[in-house]
Amino acid sequence: MSSPYKSAGTTAETQRGNLYRVAIVGASSLRGKEVAEVLNDRNFPAVDVKLLDDDDALGQLETMGDEVTFIQSLRNEQFDHLDFAFFASDAVTTKKNWKTAARGGSAIVDLSYALEEEAGAQVRSPWIEKQLGHTPAFELQPGPCVVAHPAAVVLGLLALRIQKAAKLRKMIATVMEPASERGQKGMDELHEQTVNLLSFQELPKTIFDTQIAFNMVARYGPNASPALEIVERRILNHYDLIVGKAAIPPSLLLVQAPIFHGYAFSLYLEVEEALELDALAETLSGEHVAIAKGDDSPSNVNAAGQGDVLISLAGDDNEKNGFWIWAAADNLRVAATNAVECAETMTPTRPRGKIQ
Repeated sequence: MSSPYKSAGTTAETQRGNLYRVAIVGASSLRGKEVAEVLNDRNFPAVDVKLLDDDDALGQLETMGDEVTFIQSLRNEQFDHLDFAFFASDAVTTKKNWKTAARGGSAIVDLSYALEEEAGAQVRSPWIEKQLGHTPAFELQPGPCVVAHPAAVVLGLLALRIQKAAKLRKMIATVMEPASERGQKGMDELHEQTVNLLSFQELPKTIFDTQIAFNMVARYGPNASPALEIVERRILNHYDLIVGKAAIPPSLLLVQAPIFHGYAFSLYLEVEEALELDALAETLSGEHVAIAKGDDSPSNVNAAGQGDVLISLAGDDNEKNGFWIWAAADNLRVAATNAVECAETMTPTRPRGKIQ
């Protein structure tokens, strides 16, 4: 059975008779649940949303809009006559099923990064495209759309905003990675390590292959996959692909933090000309970026569930053109929102005026 979905209301797409069939592969994952929530929040014009996952999640109840529905098994026929397939699954599941979905006529939106090396794939962030004033080219048969890494999106958005006020000379970023980037298993391992440490028991190390509870590390154990260095390179690569030459690339250190959810960023930047702190705050604030006021400092806790990147600013005591930014963002929400916005920009590639 397919999942009931909140009415698409009176959006422009609905008025033209455009209602789309959608599947979320990996619907029980943290990213999959977030995509379902964002689809509903943004009133995506879907007549049907299938929640698909492997056998371990089969029959699991999930909320979709105002309804509760079952997760269905991944079978080839589930991909027939779809318009959009969101792959929020692990990389192995994505690679195994995406071509079946594409052959069935579906546009592919990949949140697993499994398809970033595929021919015709594009790494995208509508937040960055809008900031650059770029309009994506429409293709009748688009290649896979790989959603840019959320840390790359945040760093790119801040760099491009800063460039509006002054030319960037230097940008150094320390990014604190949450356990939720490794999915529910990563969250569970951090929780179990915390409990076991407090009770003097052996630590589970299946996901990270090292202690992350009450600890910060710049490298996982040798048996962890993917290695933290690979994730760091992905962030820099995605930054380059979505920002290009419009802003300088950051010097980046990625650190695994003992936090469950949400990115935290420490950024140091230098600009070439004198810039007042208030002017920098004004150019940074706007869509997707909120400046903290008073004592309400950004944190991964108060960023949870927020669509905005939360930031605070300070000048550097030793460099008159130097500034510090402390920022926090919900990694799952940033990724899911960009994924759904990618699908929204791809609707002109879908047949119009009928339910597929």
